[in-house]
Order: sequence, then C-alpha cells, then structure tokens
Amino acid sequence: MPTTLNRRRPRAIVAAYVATMLVLTSALPPLAPQAYAQALPELGDSSQVLLSPAQERKLGETVIRQLRAQGGYMNDPEVNDYLNELGQRLVAASKDAKTDFEFFAVPDNQINAFALPGGYIGVNTGLILLAQNESELASVLAHEITHVTQNHMSRMFVKQQESIWMGLAAMAVAILAARAGGGQGASAAMASAQALSIQNQLNFTRENEFEADRIGFQRLAAANFDVTAMATFMTRLQNANRFMETNAPSYLRTHPVTYERVAEAQSRAQSYSYRQVTDSLDFHLVRALLRSYQGDARETVAFFDNAIAERKYNNEIAAYYGLVASLLRAKDYARAKSVLAQLQKMAPPHPMVEAMTGHVLLDSGDPVAAANVFAAALVRYPNKMQLVYDYPEALLQARRPAEAAAFAETQLKRFTGDGPLHLVAARSYAELNKQLKQHQHLGEYYAWQGNLRGAVAQFELAVMANDSDFYDASVVELRLRNLRRDLAEQQRDAAGRNSG
Repeated sequence: MPTTLNRRRPRAIVAAYVATMLVLTSALPPLAPQAYAQALPELGDSSQVLLSPAQERKLGETVIRQLRAQGGYMNDPEVNDYLNELGQRLVAASKDAKTDFEFFAVPDNQINAFALPGGYIGVNTGLILLAQNESELASVLAHEITHVTQNHMSRMFVKQQESIWMGLAAMAVAILAARAGGGQGASAAMASAQALSIQNQLNFTRENEFEADRIGFQRLAAANFDVTAMATFMTRLQNANRFMETNAPSYLRTHPVTYERVAEAQSRAQSYSYRQVTDSLDFHLVRALLRSYQGDARETVAFFDNAIAERKYNNEIAAYYGLVASLLRAKDYARAKSVLAQLQKMAPPHPMVEAMTGHVLLDSGDPVAAANVFAAALVRYPNKMQLVYDYPEALLQARRPAEAAAFAETQLKRFTGDGPLHLVAARSYAELNKQLKQHQHLGEYYAWQGNLRGAVAQFELAVMANDSDFYDASVVELRLRNLRRDLAEQQRDAAGRNSG
C-alpha cells in the first residue's frame, strides 16, 4: 500500500522514521479503535434540532484523523486528486452545496462508498476498480454528495439521536478494525453498528436512498455524464449479489439496491437523448495504478503483460502505465525504463506520466535526475500533490536537505496544515540537525493525524531544543500551549462521556 509521502516507495522508509521518533520521545500512540467513541466531539444537548455545520465538520474531521492514524485513509495524492476533481465537477454542476467537500480513497478491496458528516466522502478502491466507466463512478459520488446536501445525517440524528450517535462511533470502529485485519470481528462490529438503528429507521433510510437517487441523477446529468450509468451500476451490483449469498458487498448493505430503485433510474434515463461520454485519461490511469497495487508484484506484471499482448484493455496508455508501476513494485528497473520509453511515445503530456518518469529514475538510483524531472513537472503542474511530495523526497535522496526543507516550508504556505509536507520538513531538518524545526514539524504531523498526545510530546522537545531564534521559539511555545489546551479539552470530553 502507498506511503504517506511517496506511494511507490517502500512503506518502511517513512514508518521507520516515525517509529524512531516515537521511541525517542516516548510519545503515546494514537487512540485505539475501541477508544474511538470516547474521542468524538460533543454535539450539544438533546434539544438541538439539527447538527450545525460546525458540529458536522468537527465530527467528520475526528473520523478522518482516526482513519489517517489507523491506515483507513489512502495517502495516495494521485488517486485522491482525481477523486476530488471528479467530485468537485459534480458539486459545481448544481447550486445546492452549502459545505466544502473532500473526497478520499479507502485502501480496501470491498465495494463501498460512504458520506461522513461535514462533506467528507470516502470511496473504497474496490468500488473504483469495479466501475467500468467514469460515469458509473460519478453516479456513486453524485449519490453520496446528495446525502450531504440534503442533510440526511442531521435528519437521521433527529429521528433517533442516541442510536445514530453510537452507530457512527461503531461504524468508525468497524472501519478501523477491518483495516487492521479484524476479519469476523470487524464484520460483527459493522453488524452491531447497523443493528442499533435499523428497526425504527428502515423506512426513513429508504426515503433517503430514493431522494439521493433522484437528486443525484439530476447532478449527474448537469455535469454531462452518461445518465444511464446509475441504473447500469445498480444492476451490476444487484447481479453480483445473487452469487454472494450473505456475503454481500458493504455498499449493498448500507445502500440496498431494489428493483424499484433500478426501474426508477432507468425511467429517468429514458427521458434524455443518448449521448456518448468519453472517459478521461485520468480515470483509466488511476484504475491502472490501483490495479498495480494488488497481489504479488510479479503476478501484477504478468496481468498487464497479458492485457497488452492480447489487447484486453480499455485504454492502451493506461495498460502500459500500469505495467511500469508493477515493474517498479517488482524492482525490475531495467525493464521499467524500457516500457516507460514506450509509454512516453504514446501518452500526451500528463502529470501522472511525469511523476512515473521521476519515480523510475528515483527507484533505480538516480535521485539527481529524478529531482530535475519533478522540478520541471512542477512548473507545468504546480498544484499536483504527488509532484509536491516527490520533489523534496528526491532532494533528500540527493543529499540536498536544505533545499528540501526550503521547498517544504514554501509549499506549507500554500497548503496550510498539510500533514505529509510537515513530515517532509521534519525529515529535512533532522538531516540538518535543526532540532527545534524537526520536532515542530513532526508535532504538526501528529496533530494532523489527530494524535494530540504525540504532538504535545514533540513540541515539548522543540521547546527544549534551544537551537533557534527568539521568534521561532515563541511560535513553538504558543503552539504548545494551544495543543495542551486542545488535549485537555479532549480528555475532559472523554471523561464526561464515561461518567455519563
């Protein structure tokens, strides 16, 4: 699976660094899944009719931080960039969105997608791979966006506050347990989460699903996607479920597909004239990238070799791209360079191809050439986060930590609070032996993860470093006071819920 900084390089690089710092600082680890419910924010008293936008956002941020800390959030900038571009196209197509949306991938082969409070929408990699075209994937996102814009979670909370509250907490525990290899325990946790509210809310949930279908369809059409895709994807899920007996995809358990829903989607599509919609190259490249992550690396190489030899692909460029990615996983750098040369001849200018070119050089031991490739690509694609993370990584490997630190600091002014950039900066300052800056940025990385105890421990070390000027020391001390306050508030909230 991808790393925080560089998803084509071994996870051990970043993991070993963070683990070492944890040992050195004796910082406490993130909250365990079973303690998750105790970390949820207060939502107000029972007389409140709806969750406020600020409360929804706070709850969503809490879940996201736990997912990051426990590996349930896919730290792959290219996949997440694509999902956000696709999702924002759908959001912009209608004028009903009153919240900011963030779309992210979940590294899980199960077929699922879900909306969290505050506009966070997760999509399992298994669902992305199941979608046969971009419009099918867009139809799922349109449905989930509508759950948010129609305040379905707030309305569910009004229906049965305690059940929904505990259901959200149990659902988060189940997601984390599944990512940790929970097996049957994760399934049981998920079942318990659903059982808390299903009895009194089944009809209400059906109403939500039909409303999300209807408005989601309008959103899909307004964004100029294939309007038949919603019914087509529902039918595929429904047919697949016939052969799965009780082991139905997660998406079907939380979004039950009925013949009535399929029929209504088909009926809506018939009122539109047929229009052929071409999938973007990004869609095919992202699916090829995700496919390259699956199973044994050499088996994945064989999969793409066979697809190319027999012309069994939807997009030839993506097939060659997936083969290069798989060869990198297999550490066959010589052949990766050869196939990359073929890919470059057929592909149009594209940031994912540029990033792959840099990775082939980086992984084969030429960080200087890789840094040059990433630097040139950033001129053309300055907002592509994969390149933003890759360039300082190449600089570090080229033993140019001062340049890496300066670049990370500049980018943090553009992407305020970006966790992976803080980790890049921490690694760079560690190479420069600048302890205050090292611990400051590592503390910000932990705070981004939601690990406030680890963040406080790092800032305490930063305060004791005494290797910077008065201004930097004052900034660190102020941040430490704020983090201690936030941690104390979190602990009081947890104690209050326990006593209640």
